Amino acid sequence: MSNSPEASPLGKPAPYQTSYDHSLIFPISRQTKRDELGISGTLPFFGIDIWNAYEVSWLNMRGKPQIAILTITVPADSPNIIESKSLKLYLNSFNQTRLGGNEAMLELLRGDLSAGFGSPVHISLSTPDTFGTLAMGQLDGMLLDRLDIEIESYSPDATLLRSMQDQGPVEESLVSHLLKSNCLVTGQPDWGSVQIQYVGAPIDQEGLLRYLIGFREHNEFHEQCVERIFMDLLRQCKPQKLAVYARYTRRGGLDINPWRSNFSTGKRPSNARLARQ
Repeated sequence: MSNSPEASPLGKPAPYQTSYDHSLIFPISRQTKRDELGISGTLPFFGIDIWNAYEVSWLNMRGKPQIAILTITVPADSPNIIESKSLKLYLNSFNQTRLGGNEAMLELLRGDLSAGFGSPVHISLSTPDTFGTLAMGQLDGMLLDRLDIEIESYSPDATLLRSMQDQGPVEESLVSHLLKSNCLVTGQPDWGSVQIQYVGAPIDQEGLLRYLIGFREHNEFHEQCVERIFMDLLRQCKPQKLAVYARYTRRGGLDINPWRSNFSTGKRPSNARLARQ
């Protein structure tokens, strides 16, 4: 069952529940926003949403707290997203819940989250003995933020996007750390970095940077912003291949990192945490 964002726990007082309750998960249909973007039928992309939850805890059967970092990998063709505050409330409901080991925790998470997203999701727990192996990283590509440009608009304008169709195709990766959008319901800021990989006529970099900065006063969930960027680039610049990956900073102990691609050799992106995350 999917719900409207306005009916979610966002922006409303919510009790802090510390005993397990899967009903706290609040799914929202992807299709409503995809209809707005003109996406219907077969998706023009595939991809994943990578969620990292840094504040996960439960009790073992003797009452001793356990902690872990949770990673959830969600297919982009799942029917739903899950509203992030509801996921936080759901994870908090484990805080005073006794479970018989990591596998018991994984089993509950896998079942509940797959039901919420409407498709099977991949779940992993990183426990303290592996924390030292978790890597930091950065997005590879030419930095758009080096450009000295003037900004006049802070809403996304697809007409700013253009490619030089009279030039031969290039293969390049472009990166900006100036992505900022706002929560669809509360208007709270969401900060992110974005990587655009493509093959096709060269994309005008100044126009692309102006377009990305244009999300600064735009209200949409992370996944929806990335799909909007993907579709605007696909339609305006007509690349032969395209992949868009955004890594957002965490809020409420969660970060969400959507990736969309339309070429089968596009490698699944790294989940290495960026410095701001």
